[in-house]
Amino acid sequence: MKRQTLLSWFACMFGLSLFVHAQAVPTATGGIGGMQIGVGATYVRPDYSRSGDKGPTLYGTFDFTEHIGIEGDVHYASVFTPGDVGEDTYLIGPRYVFHRGRFAPYAKGLLGRGVMSFQFDNSPHHNEGFWVYALGGGLDFKAPHHINIRVFDFEYQQWPTFNPHTLSPMVMTIGVAYRIR
Repeated sequence: MKRQTLLSWFACMFGLSLFVHAQAVPTATGGIGGMQIGVGATYVRPDYSRSGDKGPTLYGTFDFTEHIGIEGDVHYASVFTPGDVGEDTYLIGPRYVFHRGRFAPYAKGLLGRGVMSFQFDNSPHHNEGFWVYALGGGLDFKAPHHINIRVFDFEYQQWPTFNPHTLSPMVMTIGVAYRIR
């Protein structure tokens, strides 16, 4: 009788284990291999004029580990240019994410190309390219249904090859992204 009771108990436990989720939620939904693709609105505060430039941004991230990842940004800030000089940047680089529940503050360092667009009425449209690096950070909020809200993103950019002086615009972005995984 003891053998039958023991076998019945094991059969019941193994049978019910199919309905039990044994993995902890934080490890099941961690940031490893996480990816997001998003769009945003950008405001650039250039250091050569008092008026700010505005335009759309496309960004994407991929997290290799829980904290380490990579980010790519395309800031097309030459759409609304009151001073007729726009700044577009194409940047990529590493980022470090701190996961705190639904909030994900991060720091990043980016490198890439910047394009100055000169759009004066009396002269032909002219573009010039320069190397750019940026340090920055921001805050993402994990909303339901695979949506991330970029509460804010800030970059302090340096354009060291711009002559005769280095440019150092500040770039601020808000946006929304689709989270894959």
